[in-house]
Amino acid sequence: MTPSLFDVHTHAEFAAFKDDYQEVIRRALNRGIWLNNVGSQKTTSEKSVMIARDYDDGVYATVGFHPIHVSGGEEDPQEELSAGEEFDYDFFKNLAMDSKVVAVGECGLDYFHLKNDAKEEQKEVFIKHIELSAEIGKPLMIHCRDAYPDLIEILRRERGRLSSDRPGISHFFTGSVADAESLLQMGFMFSFGGAITFSGSYDEVLRKIPLEKILLETDAPYVSPAPFRGKRNEPLYVSYVSDYIAKAKGVASEEVARQTTENALSIFAIKG
Repeated sequence: MTPSLFDVHTHAEFAAFKDDYQEVIRRALNRGIWLNNVGSQKTTSEKSVMIARDYDDGVYATVGFHPIHVSGGEEDPQEELSAGEEFDYDFFKNLAMDSKVVAVGECGLDYFHLKNDAKEEQKEVFIKHIELSAEIGKPLMIHCRDAYPDLIEILRRERGRLSSDRPGISHFFTGSVADAESLLQMGFMFSFGGAITFSGSYDEVLRKIPLEKILLETDAPYVSPAPFRGKRNEPLYVSYVSDYIAKAKGVASEEVARQTTENALSIFAIKG
């Protein structure tokens, strides 16, 4: 079975879905939409794997430690943060080796939500994720906000450890065209979510990045696409992202759906 669309970055394991995550996932699967639940620390990473194991196909997991949780970080009631947690390499390695885990993350750098002047600590934790990605042979799921120069510098320095054909995904990409070109040179893919449907600031970079390097995401429960803005997001709404990309690039919606799904199956090494 081949999915019609693939939401490569969502969070149905978060507290925002604690009462109905199974229904949310079923709505997506019934429309042929496959999804990847992305962990942000120990509890959500564990739950993303637990959920993925309940499905033969269509639901996958990514495990890692979000940069905003480094050095105390932010608290988010939609997520249920485990306060005071630190990155545990062995814990995440054991989780990441599960057959339903398709990537390592989300990991990276976030200087927008920076606390306790944790830039250097964020960099250290990110490099540990790169080491884990290299050790188990699964791509990175990268989060970056207000930190692309440092992120790109680290990735260039660590490039020898990265997979040459599927190093990872720059999720919810908000960088410049120049940032995109730097990441493209290293083989990265880029995922876009609901923000592109109500902000024209993404149009230029969408036109510059080849469709063969673009992926779809929702980042649910956050940032719903235009028709549902202000409401809880969910994987079902990834179709609105696909349609907008088609409009921005001047290609058929069917072509965006086909190519982005093929891209997702390829980078996650999933047989559709």
